[in-house]
Amino acid sequence: MTRVAALAPDGYGLLDGYSHDLSDAEVIVVAPRSGPELRDVWHQAERVRWVHSLAAGVETLLFPALVESDVVLTNGRGIFAPALAEWVLAAILHFAKDIPRLMRQRLWEPFTVERVEGQTVGIVGYGSIGREVAARCAALGMHVVPFSRHQGSLDEVLAADYVVVSTPLTDDTRGLIDPRRMKPGSVLINVGRGAVVDEAALLQALPTLKGAALDVFAHEPLPPTHPLWTFENVLISPHTADHTRDSHARAMQCFLDNLARYERGETLVNVVDKRAGY
Repeated sequence: MTRVAALAPDGYGLLDGYSHDLSDAEVIVVAPRSGPELRDVWHQAERVRWVHSLAAGVETLLFPALVESDVVLTNGRGIFAPALAEWVLAAILHFAKDIPRLMRQRLWEPFTVERVEGQTVGIVGYGSIGREVAARCAALGMHVVPFSRHQGSLDEVLAADYVVVSTPLTDDTRGLIDPRRMKPGSVLINVGRGAVVDEAALLQALPTLKGAALDVFAHEPLPPTHPLWTFENVLISPHTADHTRDSHARAMQCFLDNLARYERGETLVNVVDKRAGY
């Protein structure tokens, strides 16, 4: 039987059945936000052949010793994409329909809303999340403009009515999005990684933008003194846009399916290119 060890915070019940002893582990499964711990104990993992991240993001796992080793790294890519795409739609409709205005009490004041049909959504990062966002936006009649390492123009994306960031954090994407280059009245939505957006530039741009919906930030948790909290046109989510009732179970099932492949000697899915960073 394959020896599996787990790195997880206390209370992450889905991993309670696994050992925390890495010394004889062939496989290590890492819970979300537990990536930095692996670097500290990597010297113990002398027999490991495969590391799986239950999360999709792997930037905290890409330390030199793991990257340069023959150990295979996989992740939960694609598991959270539908939930994140739904959150993006919620953010788009929030700004298009001026939802905060509907929350006022005893105020009968007719106003005009926007149709999203015919508007443009630029998507930065066209992986599993980006494609799920594109499918849902296209169903609403929106024009989709994708951008990735292999296709599209960033200038064209930043000229869209809604700019959705869903790209992983790599050396190439860090600080990639300067919101000052977006057109006035547009909306920034970030469900990728916080550091992909230049937050200082975002603060400068917000007075000219319709708004921003942010699930991720360069430093988390977002400090209570951060100026982003002071803008009425900013939606702040505590990195929970993909936290549904079944998200942890779905992530765990992805690992278990891969573990079954591993034990049958089959090719693993969601293998990460450790040097590319995703």
